[in-house]
Amino acid sequence: MSLEWRQAAVPPNGSAPHRAEERAAELDASIRNWPRHPGNDPYRTGLERLAETLRPLLPTDRLAVGYNEFCRPSIAEAVEGVVRDGATRVLVIPSMLTPGGVHAERDIPQALEALRRAHPQVAIEYVWPFDLGQVAALLASHVARAVDAGRPHG
Repeated sequence: MSLEWRQAAVPPNGSAPHRAEERAAELDASIRNWPRHPGNDPYRTGLERLAETLRPLLPTDRLAVGYNEFCRPSIAEAVEGVVRDGATRVLVIPSMLTPGGVHAERDIPQALEALRRAHPQVAIEYVWPFDLGQVAALLASHVARAVDAGRPHG
């Protein structure tokens, strides 16, 4: 859960912070457990499709998807799952391609730090940020394919 959201759930006068934290956790669980389908969560659907496309390209047979907020499994749940399955090294990549986002630069590293403390025997590596030259090459090749296909310029 993002820090801003949690802070917004805690009353500014400091009253009942414990209850506010409980309520924030309840709301987070409710949102994460909401029934999801392509119509109400196209991002999750797209990310799951990306994961299935990526899976056969990886040098491992294990790929787990975790979400920073709103969906289940959380990053912690996904990492805990692969650790339970015997992983001794976990590589974590975000879906964000460029630097500058709060989730990729703050929220995910904080979640991973907590997981490292919980599992000191496991190497949990955040393999981000991506090489911007490689990201640019990917985007340029996509543009080139569109130009070659004669698609109208938008």
